[in-house]
Amino acid sequence: MTMRFNPSAPISAKRLSSKAILALAGIAIAAIPAAALLAQGAAAPYTVMETGRGYGNLQDAVNAIGDARGTIAIAPGRHEQCAVQTSGDISYFASEPGSAIFDGVTCEGKAALVLRGRSAEVAGLIFENMRVPDYNGAGIRLETGDLTVAESWFRDSQQGILTASDTSARLVIDRSTFTRLGTCEGAGGCAHSVYTGDLAQVRVTNSRFEQGRGGHYVKSRATRVDIAASSFDDAAGRATNYMIDLPGGAMGQISNNWFVQGADKENYSAFIAVAAEGRSHDSSALNVVGNDARLAPGVDRNTVFVADWSGDMGGIGDNALGRGLSRYEVR
Repeated sequence: MTMRFNPSAPISAKRLSSKAILALAGIAIAAIPAAALLAQGAAAPYTVMETGRGYGNLQDAVNAIGDARGTIAIAPGRHEQCAVQTSGDISYFASEPGSAIFDGVTCEGKAALVLRGRSAEVAGLIFENMRVPDYNGAGIRLETGDLTVAESWFRDSQQGILTASDTSARLVIDRSTFTRLGTCEGAGGCAHSVYTGDLAQVRVTNSRFEQGRGGHYVKSRATRVDIAASSFDDAAGRATNYMIDLPGGAMGQISNNWFVQGADKENYSAFIAVAAEGRSHDSSALNVVGNDARLAPGVDRNTVFVADWSGDMGGIGDNALGRGLSRYEVR
């Protein structure tokens, strides 16, 4: 029996779409006189919605919220700025989704947004050209707290989202795109489109990964991983590895996704790898079901859909696999 992903299943992460953020922002500014908004925020690229005050520097807007809860509206345009959030709960959203681009500037040699507050939400933003000497420049670096990302685009960088380990934290990604990310140039190992440390949960839904430039598309050390209704299009990838790498194993589900493996691979031996670096988490409750996986047109090779080093899984569910793919292999 095919198990279907339930989008209404409860998750502990604070999940807020860009539409919800916009709605809350509207409530926050409803009591502010229009004249005040025009005077304070109209010419400023960053506006704290709760106060209506505009700032020329993103870091100043973040500092103004401090340890409180707040929302920063980001104006259209190309932003060569970055910020470090050290406390509080902050939502960052594009006032016109898809029109605000963070281009090439990182803080602390890490990312455009370095997050170590209680929580953060990001919606409608584009991150591109993030590169640092350590070869792991990212759009977002999450160090502590929960993070929700919605309707955002990460492209042409060494990494999209990178996190430290925080066993109480949750990362939720929805309706976002990751394009031309990853590299194995650095001496410290590869960078990936999304790379998480040991978190409580990683949840990815309705998102697209494409045209990787090295490393894996999703690499997660989280205890629980849920990846559903997303696409992994490696047809134009270069020197890429696994589509999904769970190096220490995980519980959760990988369901109703679409995978295409391209020709230019550093490692084509599997689409999904489980516990390839050792068994840190029990994988007996990891369900892989309802996916569609195949080789790109013109690619002729044999490979494995799921390679399991843990020995916990005992197999996978029903998936639609193209020519050259074996279902499951214990390694």
